Amino acid sequence: QVQLAESGGGLVQAGGSSRLSCVFSGRIFSEYGAGWFRQAPGKERVIVGAINWSGRSTYYSDSVKGRFTIFRDNAKSMMYLQMNNLKPEDTADYYCAAVHSTASSAYIRSSDYHYWGQGAPLTVSS
Repeated sequence: QVQLAESGGGLVQAGGSSRLSCVFSGRIFSEYGAGWFRQAPGKERVIVGAINWSGRSTYYSDSVKGRFTIFRDNAKSMMYLQMNNLKPEDTADYYCAAVHSTASSAYIRSSDYHYWGQGAPLTVSS
């Protein structure tokens, strides 16, 4: 059974950096596309970024493009979200997700994903 677990986040000052990690277990990670989503208090869960199974295709939401980088290490069954120049509006619970697919493109809809982590909170103070 696929399981995902996020780590990292915490409290960061505006303008600072942080990295989220997601460990994948239960199946072969290189057979799965993956993504990061976030949900701010009182708001819907939205995509932050996504990456295809090989790492060659990525997607970023406009709100994080140029500041966040998603990458993966299939040998370690890990996915990461490097977040730079953080803003208070980046404050949210961050979730990693996976979908069983070796498609060339990344999946950007939450409904495409079958497996989810429990979430990791990130607070960016001004």
